[in-house]
Amino acid sequence: MSNPAKSIRVGTMVSATKGEAAKRIGEIADLGFESFEPFFWQTTNGQDLAELGKRCREAIGDRDITISTLGMFGNPLEETDIDLQSLQGWKDCIDNAHHFGATCVAGFTGRIRNRPLTDSLPRYRKIWRELAQRAADKGVKIAFENCAMDGNWATGDWNIAHNPDAWELIFNETPDDNIGLEWEPCHQMVYLIDPLPQIRKWAPKIFHVHGKDATIRWDVIREHGIFGKEKFVFMRTPGFGDSNWTDIISELRLAGWSGSIDIEGWHDPVYRDALEMTGQVHALNYLKGCRGGDFVADPA
Repeated sequence: MSNPAKSIRVGTMVSATKGEAAKRIGEIADLGFESFEPFFWQTTNGQDLAELGKRCREAIGDRDITISTLGMFGNPLEETDIDLQSLQGWKDCIDNAHHFGATCVAGFTGRIRNRPLTDSLPRYRKIWRELAQRAADKGVKIAFENCAMDGNWATGDWNIAHNPDAWELIFNETPDDNIGLEWEPCHQMVYLIDPLPQIRKWAPKIFHVHGKDATIRWDVIREHGIFGKEKFVFMRTPGFGDSNWTDIISELRLAGWSGSIDIEGWHDPVYRDALEMTGQVHALNYLKGCRGGDFVADPA
């Protein structure tokens, strides 16, 4: 019998930039992860992605684990050497997603550096209309992570898809059905946006979810504000932050959403380094509990 609980899977991200993704999947595949998101930082380093996809699937073997999404994080809108590598990486990930079994490629939109967000829209339209068509021809969706990378409306150097006002603009420029979001609550919380109502409005555009949370120190905000010397928010692994993931998953289910929540580690100030995998497995089990726990079939 199929497991309806797994219409929403819980997994984690694995770095693929230096060709280590298949090895890493083999190392942690038995810890209970139900999906993986191999991801590249700025460049694929000229790897044969068809071969890498084959090795990743071989590392999974006959386990009930999927790869729904590849990550390609860089700035494909500008034209320095590394930016052009990022753009080529997007093309290569789109063309080779099927070798991983993936149907989505996710990452940053890119940005015209150090300019107001709206100055990026003409270049965004040119690049992403072309990539959207390329992806549509391959049956692939494109999902933009909602991370500002320390940018804002006035300036930045990575991504313009970081708040709902920007989403309205970019989806107007690219109304393609296969362009959407790689959403997570954390990146809204660090700008003091309530993430939950977003699901009700934006669920049709949410193609992939990152498992990352935040802790907001309201006492610091009240005393020091958000532009002072004291850190007012920390990115957290799910289960250690402020979000009620039971509510998040419930809202996703109510919207008819299915897909993978892949944990994005390496940000938690406590569960990192030697405690990284402790934190990730805690998050894995926590999110499975928020999903409703183990599936129980009606014996009738």
